[in-house]
Amino acid sequence: MRVEVGGDLESFRAAARGLLARGILPEQVHFTDEQGRQGSLLAPEAVPVSAPGTGLTVPPAFLELAERVACHRSPERWSLLYRVLWRLTHGERKLLEVESDPDVYPVLMLSKAVQRDAHKMKAFVRFRRVEREGEEYFIAWHRPEHLIVRYVAPFFARRFPSMRWSILTPEASVSWDLERLTFGPGVPRSEAPEADVLEEMWGTYYASVFNPARLNVRAMRAEMPKKHWATLPEARLIPELVRQAPVRTERMVQPRIEVSAASLFLPGQRDLASLAQAAQGCRACPLHERATHTVFGEGPVGARLMLVGEQPGDTEDREGKPFIGPAGQLLDEVLAGVGLKREELYVTNAVKHFGWTGDEKQRLHAKPGRREVLACKAWLDAEVAQVKPKMIVCLGATAAQSFLGPGFRINLSRGQIFETPWAKAWMATYHPSALLRMPDERARAQARVHFEEDLRKAAATVRGLVEGRAHAE
Repeated sequence: MRVEVGGDLESFRAAARGLLARGILPEQVHFTDEQGRQGSLLAPEAVPVSAPGTGLTVPPAFLELAERVACHRSPERWSLLYRVLWRLTHGERKLLEVESDPDVYPVLMLSKAVQRDAHKMKAFVRFRRVEREGEEYFIAWHRPEHLIVRYVAPFFARRFPSMRWSILTPEASVSWDLERLTFGPGVPRSEAPEADVLEEMWGTYYASVFNPARLNVRAMRAEMPKKHWATLPEARLIPELVRQAPVRTERMVQPRIEVSAASLFLPGQRDLASLAQAAQGCRACPLHERATHTVFGEGPVGARLMLVGEQPGDTEDREGKPFIGPAGQLLDEVLAGVGLKREELYVTNAVKHFGWTGDEKQRLHAKPGRREVLACKAWLDAEVAQVKPKMIVCLGATAAQSFLGPGFRINLSRGQIFETPWAKAWMATYHPSALLRMPDERARAQARVHFEEDLRKAAATVRGLVEGRAHAE
């Protein structure tokens, strides 16, 4: 019997219901589909597949497996799924636990191939900025191995909720308008936008975090296949970075001193108490002239997690303590919600003096410039050197740029974890004050969800690093 499937999981489910109801054996069916069509997928929590009138159901694990397998290009995927489905509904409820089973094993291999492809899409999509009707828009082009656009699209909607973007592939496209995902036909590579300034920034960032001491060319080629290099701005840097790796590795083992204006004010004794006292006399930039206090970081030496904000606010400047104003109260609330204790963290700012405009009755926040950030960098480096955190979380773009330079963008890299020279794990997320300033209630609520997710992820990462070290020792 030949059964045509529309190329998506929903079509397969409809066909499978009818086949099961009629008692059609797997060997009696030959499935065909519309190759390349990327249709709708069924979420794992949806109603289980069942044959009308039979009362037969399948485990939720099969639905999750089928969702991935449906994205594979193999024309055999429907036959493989139906064989497993038949056995699950005819007395072998625990079939999926037998991974070596001749029917289960090939299905698992298809599922893993789709998972790998989805991972590469998440890692290798690079957006290019364009102007569309006077508004900023981001477009990326990618060539996946399998039919995964609908499967992966929700990840990008969660990852970049405040960007308008489109991801184009040869067989399907998806767009996000800040509210919903819409899907369309494929687009050839020739219609994708050319390189933009973001690619230069990304190249600068990639070169700054490239660790020559951990270079493994074979592993790099396996994880970053050459077919993706055309859309990866960092790919053109790889040959030169590989060539320079031995020299850069040698330099990494030598002491590095970050030169900034504040280095002139660093004390000979570099413990946190001495640093905090010396910082009170810092005159490295003009911000000290109008500030009430130098607001140094607070927290224990050896804190596993360090939070770095932009600069003190009005309340912090008057009291001389970091993160005690409205933004600090929101931060404390979220920290408690994700299981982090403020007193166990080290909390500081990239800039130690409050920059403001207006008069004493209404002091308005003024974002520090690159000059102020660089001037204060020596204090931040000294804090990192003393605390030795396992993870650093930067709150806001200014804090992140104090480490990685002005090319870093929160809306492109928020929530991603990187290994850096400053800490084993490094992440940037929103500054809590940014949430407080958002005028749109819906956007503010969504941003808070992402902020909480990022700090929860940071807490889990720190726990993993601590447990890994304890296990190793």
